[in-house]
Amino acid sequence: MTSPAAHAQDTESAAEDGTDLLRRVRALCLEAKVRLLTGEDLWSLPAEPRLGLRSVVMSDGPQGVRGTGEEADPTGLLAAAPSAVAATWDRGLAERVGELFAAEARRKGVHVLLAPLANLQRTPVAGRHFEYWSEDPQLTAVMASGVVRGLQGARVAACLKHFVANESETDRTRYRSKIDERTLREVYLAPFEQVIAEARPWSVMSAYSGLDDGVESAPAAEHHRLLRSILKEEWGFDGPVISDWASARTTVRTALGGLDVVMPGPDGPWGDSLVQAVREGRVPEALVDDKVVRVLRLARRVGRLADGAAADEGAAATARRTHDSYALLRHVAAQSIVVLRDEGGLLPLPDARSVALIGPNAVRPYLQGGGSAYVPTARTVGYEEGLRAALPTDVTLTVRRGGDARMLPPFVDGAHAEDPHGEGPGIRADFLDKDGARIGTVLRPTGDWGGFEAFPADTHRVTLRTRLVLTEPGLHRLEFGCAGRHRCTVDGALVSREDAERGVDMVLDSSHSRPGTRGVDITVEEAQVPLQVRVTADLTVVDAAGYGRFISAHLRHRTPGPSAADEIADAVRAARSADVAVVIVGTNEEVESEGWDRAGLQLPGCQNELVRAVVAANPRTVVVVNAGAPVLLPWAEQVPTLLWGWLPGQEAGHALADVLTGRTEPAGRLPWTLPARAEDVPVPHARPTNGVVDYREGLHIGYRAWDRAGLTPAYPFGHGLGWSAWSYESLVVHQAPVSGEPSGPATGAGDGLNVTVEVVNTGSRRAREVVQVYLEPPAEGEFDRPVRTLAGFAVVEAGPGARTTAQVVVRQRALQVWDPEAGHWRTPPGRYRLHVGRSSRDLRRTTEITVA
Repeated sequence: MTSPAAHAQDTESAAEDGTDLLRRVRALCLEAKVRLLTGEDLWSLPAEPRLGLRSVVMSDGPQGVRGTGEEADPTGLLAAAPSAVAATWDRGLAERVGELFAAEARRKGVHVLLAPLANLQRTPVAGRHFEYWSEDPQLTAVMASGVVRGLQGARVAACLKHFVANESETDRTRYRSKIDERTLREVYLAPFEQVIAEARPWSVMSAYSGLDDGVESAPAAEHHRLLRSILKEEWGFDGPVISDWASARTTVRTALGGLDVVMPGPDGPWGDSLVQAVREGRVPEALVDDKVVRVLRLARRVGRLADGAAADEGAAATARRTHDSYALLRHVAAQSIVVLRDEGGLLPLPDARSVALIGPNAVRPYLQGGGSAYVPTARTVGYEEGLRAALPTDVTLTVRRGGDARMLPPFVDGAHAEDPHGEGPGIRADFLDKDGARIGTVLRPTGDWGGFEAFPADTHRVTLRTRLVLTEPGLHRLEFGCAGRHRCTVDGALVSREDAERGVDMVLDSSHSRPGTRGVDITVEEAQVPLQVRVTADLTVVDAAGYGRFISAHLRHRTPGPSAADEIADAVRAARSADVAVVIVGTNEEVESEGWDRAGLQLPGCQNELVRAVVAANPRTVVVVNAGAPVLLPWAEQVPTLLWGWLPGQEAGHALADVLTGRTEPAGRLPWTLPARAEDVPVPHARPTNGVVDYREGLHIGYRAWDRAGLTPAYPFGHGLGWSAWSYESLVVHQAPVSGEPSGPATGAGDGLNVTVEVVNTGSRRAREVVQVYLEPPAEGEFDRPVRTLAGFAVVEAGPGARTTAQVVVRQRALQVWDPEAGHWRTPPGRYRLHVGRSSRDLRRTTEITVA
């Protein structure tokens, strides 16, 4: 944990080392200085021996540490998604996750983790919803601060991202977010400001998107007011602002706007172009010097500057994944689970001789979201494995899928594919140079060639060929998903073709990982089995600048099989004959990912029909939702016990088993609002119109919008039953002098409120409670304000019948509004109401305070 003394030392050292670092920087020639401001490759910043500067290595997050791919062991620990960790409402737990990530980073030779995210869940269909913490700025700030403290306490830099208003994935590199000044300050900048003030992250990443705040309209990487005026000057941020990968497109505008580092490299808009701009007087050299000082300050903090505080380099060689690491991931995933409904008394599972485990996600769990959050992991525990390990050996566990929720066929596998040259099962890749000469060959057993780059440097084209052996009579479906220039055939007939060559743009829009598919149906008669089909895909290598050279091809094959109705009927039979049914439904990699937004909130496939049928067959049913973002649950009131299980990471099966068997309390609380109807969602989508995403709802997002509209969601923000009941006995507010005078940029507790809440565990088990404090502004005032906002919270624990006290600090900023006319924060006078309770809609005690 980074102590207050350590933060104070950072502040002092920033002032002390600024002059020293600047003197050393000025000893370099302009070309050498500029070279330090663009990545050396996809993940690293350049070294400079004359300054004692070693290369600084970055890695994607935030579910773990992906690494650079160059490690001897490229796998990593996979934690629950940020939205799941947020459901614990426990900053201490978030800090422990940050410490775990820091150990992983050191093991992988990583110095900067590109996490946490401080964007908000403005709309439930946002593609990266699972990566964001909450729809609320306060909860987001507290949890993100915990991860930053955990990382940086171990001298691994956090990179807070994406600054700012990057809440949509549709056209994410082109749109501009149009936000009025008050909304920007009070909602979207608020979590960034608080994290920077309280946890002092050592780097910040600018967003792909742009911002129109009514004063300046520009891409985030060029936005002078955002990066220089607010972030660096007003807030005092002293680290480097790093571009999101390949988002910097201009030389002078990004340099003047406040960007400090262009990633990835070695190409980009700076280099010789920035040197020329400085020589021509369009960019001051002093500005370049400041950028280099910020890079050196980052390097010093992570132990990569010769005179800096040395990082524990020995830890990289000795760090190992331990039982404690797995135990922490298991504990976080279990404790994050939210009990939405429990009318059946099925937690923990009663003694049963047989359990039916049912659902597409029971068979194939969705453990992590797609995109840059993806972490290759050596260990995953599925739901079946976890339950089998937890249940007594004499309990029968029956597993049924109940229908496939994925639209795309699975990848071709070695059981159906043969090398055309007869060298074994799989798909042959021939590597061809510009003249068409073969310069290499490889045989792989899968149709997944997404992002494949293991070919000779002179490769211009890659030709994939296989003989597909169709051994089952019936309808077979073949599909090709290829990115960039390609030509695909089946038995010589053209199936898919694209003549345009593409580059880095396909990485930015994620079409390299989610290429559109085209396919063909083949009916195989009984007399034709086995039928051999010749499949060919000819692809031109994609040059994606700093992302490297690769091909991306998905060869898919669905064999004949039972229909969804048949699988549901089979699942119903299993449920009917079991003592207890556990149904796991949810999303998958086709639905939730960086790079695209969801089309809607429906569960994919026939999962709604499956749940209704199983509950009708066996009323002793527990339903678990394995999803990171909200989905509609039209059957929720028909289910005895309903749990939200998130994207739980590698220990998914053990975590759920711990909850079902009573080992760990499912103590989660919703960090967002779960809608009952799609038409009630305040911000149903975030698609740009004429290149603009208009934040016209202003301050009213998430539960604030639900309260304003007077609508009832399926389950409100903050909801979660745990496994006990709680009585709220008293509420006392100790009010420091709070005035209506303007305040500066400080975001600490200041002259805020100390709230004391006494609660009693009225249940029969030891349990945790999240005491939530909501602030309601004066009824009359010159500013439009939300009905109520989360002002603070605390986690307490007590045994059955025991009494405990929660202490909650409400910062003065919670009472304030941004006055756009005056350009500062104000605390409007009047009578404020403070509510405490178990959710934004379950408020147990209320009191009033007066601001003069």
